Amino acid sequence: MAQRDYYYRERAVAPMTGAGSRRRRIPSGFTYISSCVKYTMFLFNFLFWMCGLLLAAIGVYATLDKWSNGEVFNLENIYDVMFNLGFLLIIIGGIVCIVSFAGCIGSLRENMCFLKFYSFCLLIFFLAEMTLMALAFIYPHKLTEFLENELSDKLIASYRDDLDFQNLIDLVQRDFQCCGITREGYKDWSKNEYFNCTSKDQNPSVERCGVPYSCCRSTPEETLVNFMCGFQVQELREIDEVARKINIEGCIPTIRAKIEGNLYPVGGVAIGIALSQLFVIWLSRTLEGQIESQKSLWNIQ
Repeated sequence: MAQRDYYYRERAVAPMTGAGSRRRRIPSGFTYISSCVKYTMFLFNFLFWMCGLLLAAIGVYATLDKWSNGEVFNLENIYDVMFNLGFLLIIIGGIVCIVSFAGCIGSLRENMCFLKFYSFCLLIFFLAEMTLMALAFIYPHKLTEFLENELSDKLIASYRDDLDFQNLIDLVQRDFQCCGITREGYKDWSKNEYFNCTSKDQNPSVERCGVPYSCCRSTPEETLVNFMCGFQVQELREIDEVARKINIEGCIPTIRAKIEGNLYPVGGVAIGIALSQLFVIWLSRTLEGQIESQKSLWNIQ
C-alpha cells in the first residue's frame, strides 16, 4: 500500500523531559472550512437575494406604471418616500439584494471582505431592531403619540394622492375593521380635503363629510361593495347611528389592542426572527474563523 503523505505543523508546547517540541500530523486533503456551514449560508442568502430582486422588480414596475400614466412624483421629504410604495419597495429590495449578494459571494468564494461586510450589515440591522423594540416596550405611549401626531395627518392627507397607498390603507381598514388612524377614529377623515366638512364652496366633492368605503361594516352575505356607504356619516349626531354604518375606532388603537391580546404569539414570532438573525450572524462569523484558520495552514505549508 502506498505511503500516505502528511504535512507537519510545528506547535510549541510546555517543555517536557527530553526534547522541547511536539509535531502534529495533518492529512494532505484536510480543510478547516465546513461544507455544511458554507453551503447552508449560501442557500439562505440566495433565497433572500431572489426575494430582494422580486421586491425591487415590483417596485420598478409600479413606479414605471405611475410614470406612464402621467403621475408626478413628489419626493421632497422622508414622508413622501415612505408613502410612495414603489420607491419604498425599490429601496428595501435593493438593500436586501446588496446584503444577501455579499453573503452569497462571500460564502461561495470564501471572500473575507464580502463576509465581513455581510456580518457587519446584519449586526447593524439586528441592533437597530432590538433598539426599536426596546423603545416600543419602554415608551409605548411615546410611540403611539409619534404615530398619531406625526404620521396621521400625512397618512390621511395623502389618501387620494397615490393609488397603491390608497389600496394599502383600505386593506388595513377592512382587515382590522377600523376607520382612521388615531383615537379620534372616523373623525380623522375630516383632515382629508375630499372628506372634510367645510362648506360646499370650499369642498364641492361628493364625498364631503364622508369616509372611505373600507370603513363600512359588511356582512358575509354581501357580494357587492357599496362605495357610497360612508357618505355623510360625519354629519350624523348620534354615535350609535354612525356605529351601525361604519367602524368608528382608529386603526392604531385597534392594532395595539390586538397585539396586547396576543402577546405570547407576537413575542414568539419576534424571538424567532431574532434567533434566526443571530443564527445567520453566527454562520458568517464561523465561516470567517474557518477561512482564517485555513489561511494560517497554507502559510505553514
